[in-house]
Amino acid sequence: MKRTMLLAMATFTLAGSALAAGPQGDPSKGKQIVDTVCAACHGADGNSVAAANPSLAGQSPQYLYNQLKAFKSGQRKNPTMLGMASTLSDDDMRNVAAYFSEQKPKEREAADKALMPLGAKLYRVGNATSHVPACMACHGPAGKGLPDEFPRLGSQHAAYVAKQLADFKAGADRKNTIMADIASRMTDEEMKAVSAYISGLR
Repeated sequence: MKRTMLLAMATFTLAGSALAAGPQGDPSKGKQIVDTVCAACHGADGNSVAAANPSLAGQSPQYLYNQLKAFKSGQRKNPTMLGMASTLSDDDMRNVAAYFSEQKPKEREAADKALMPLGAKLYRVGNATSHVPACMACHGPAGKGLPDEFPRLGSQHAAYVAKQLADFKAGADRKNTIMADIASRMTDEEMKAVSAYISGLR
């Protein structure tokens, strides 16, 4: 667990340096792109209706920008997002990220209350037996993330969070050493429980 947390701290430090060096986007220009390119899947205000599509409202602008770059380069694999991101310039990506970051996340309620005790335990203290660290160490007590490498999770669709954990574990779409290590130690039940808990965070 110590190794995982040290890696997380190192990543956070590097992320802070990267943020300081990057220019900020223009939300008004970002809105024009969102209305024509992004809204159909992610919602005009960044709150998606379909659980398969992540809500982006309130997400860190640097994190969103980094993900768009990863989709465009093919580092993060998703055919739909590759097509969308390929049409965007670097300035476009910064503008879209700036717009979504200013939107208010829609509050959600966990669908399965029976999963809350296990989900809360994993999120707040982890699982010492399997060496799974507390999620809030990087994503914050209320799931708001820690700018700008660790994303906001609160109010995200539970099904989307669960799929990302499964992808980290499988080494599929998502390539992240820290999350792959953590997810590899989690059971399917734990992933489902913590995802349900996360969706209700504010």
